Amino acid sequence: MRIRTRAAIGLAAAATVALALTGCSSGGSSDTAGSSGSVTNGGNLTFAIANDPISLNPSGTGSGNDTLYVTRQLVDSLLYQDPKTGDLKPWLASSYTVNSDATKFTFTLRSGVTFSDGTKFDASAVKATFDDIVAAGAKSTAVSSLVGYTGSTVVDPSTVEVDFSKPNAAFPQATSSVGLGIVSVGTTKIPYDDRSTGKGVVGTGPFTLKSYSPNVKTVLTKRKDYDWGPADRSNTGAAHLASVTFQVVPEASVRSGSLSSGQVDVIGSVQPTDVDTLKGGGYPLVTRTNPGLAFGFSFNEARPIVKDEKVREAIAHALDSKTIRDTSLNSLFPVGTSALASTTPGYKNESSFFEYDLASAKKLLTDDGWKVGADGIRVKDGTKLSLKVAWITNFSPNQTTLELAQQELKKAGIAITLQSSTVPDFLKTLTSGNYDLQFGNNSRADGDILRTSFSTAATNYSHLDDPTLEALLQKQQATPDVKEREAVIGDIQTRLASQYHEIPVHELTTILATAKGVTGVTLGADSRLDQLTGASTTAK
Repeated sequence: MRIRTRAAIGLAAAATVALALTGCSSGGSSDTAGSSGSVTNGGNLTFAIANDPISLNPSGTGSGNDTLYVTRQLVDSLLYQDPKTGDLKPWLASSYTVNSDATKFTFTLRSGVTFSDGTKFDASAVKATFDDIVAAGAKSTAVSSLVGYTGSTVVDPSTVEVDFSKPNAAFPQATSSVGLGIVSVGTTKIPYDDRSTGKGVVGTGPFTLKSYSPNVKTVLTKRKDYDWGPADRSNTGAAHLASVTFQVVPEASVRSGSLSSGQVDVIGSVQPTDVDTLKGGGYPLVTRTNPGLAFGFSFNEARPIVKDEKVREAIAHALDSKTIRDTSLNSLFPVGTSALASTTPGYKNESSFFEYDLASAKKLLTDDGWKVGADGIRVKDGTKLSLKVAWITNFSPNQTTLELAQQELKKAGIAITLQSSTVPDFLKTLTSGNYDLQFGNNSRADGDILRTSFSTAATNYSHLDDPTLEALLQKQQATPDVKEREAVIGDIQTRLASQYHEIPVHELTTILATAKGVTGVTLGADSRLDQLTGASTTAK
């Protein structure tokens, strides 16, 4: 699916750009799915997740997707990103405008919305939420969406103005995320660290927290008065379910066994190796390709060998990504065709740059002065073409993928050493620069993920020296017109591909499995669990 938001209307006389919250898609396909069928009211749905949420503070630092699955049920967002079309649509905000340089955003808020403690949702809550995230700094996973934030102004109870010191055209999409979900003013008065257990966390969402037992389970109960879900949802009112229990089950095989034995109703983090077994048993799958950076290789271009574009291009042509995907994964995971995954706003197919051609890879290296040594590994000026690859162990097929890549690159005379680690150690490696390539992905339903990944003004792990690319990355952030911004995001992908700064291998896909009697479980535009207002299961 190519996510395209098409409704940008220029108002030159007012020097603003008014963005309606509707649009149309320009094509592509989507793996978004949800079990469907008759609806049953009442009952508890038990959802097995792999990790403890760690933090029930919506903007806090948790354990990734499993945290967001839970906190998405507690909070609503200003905007809703339609997973089928990618359009930004009304939710807590009925409309918004943005000025000509994407530094001022004015939201008109929906009336009649209340927090779960009965207080009214209004502009002061939006201001308090954003101010709170910025004050939390690195403690918040959402603070990166508010870079340059100078404050919010309560114009009146139903109007809030959000200001930035520099352009932030990606901000509207960010407001659809869980991390920028709106909490009550009262919540923001509780010390940030104290909210991790859910203490005092009050949102406008369709469920509220009943209990949280770390590393065991989180129990949510429905709000009977909820009545303001996004219009495109099958159910915009109160949830059909009476409660939802997120049960921590770390081992994938145990989660699958719990589903087949009827102990749970839904399981997350389904491994590719379990897909055929689950499908054969008649368990419906809910799948969607993750937006953002596809799984692939990027380089530490401060290192002399990979600073050479010819070496990077040779690596690209020496990798048979389809064979790697087919061996380590399955057809649910698309072969990578660009730095961006195909479900990302502004995705552009750049596969022509990455065609498998071993002969071409060998010629590129030979012409570049790399000669085949006695052990088959190439050498130039006494230096072996031997590279360190940093990667994370949090997705089990990564090891198989990289071992296959290791075998294929060796055919071209390139040796790679695999340097695996946990997420914290991986980040330390990136910071130290003790690597040549990194293998990984990063999910977000907006092309600004390219800026945060490759800009020299961001983390700058790649140590790029590409002024053309940097100018494009900054330009997309400063372009409020949606069509124009997508064109720039396309140019960025072409630049990354043509200079071989990023080599895609495969896209990531989220896979859930449900019991046969479960209906209405869906994934959002971010390929994470959407709110469970439309879900139902046999009452129990």
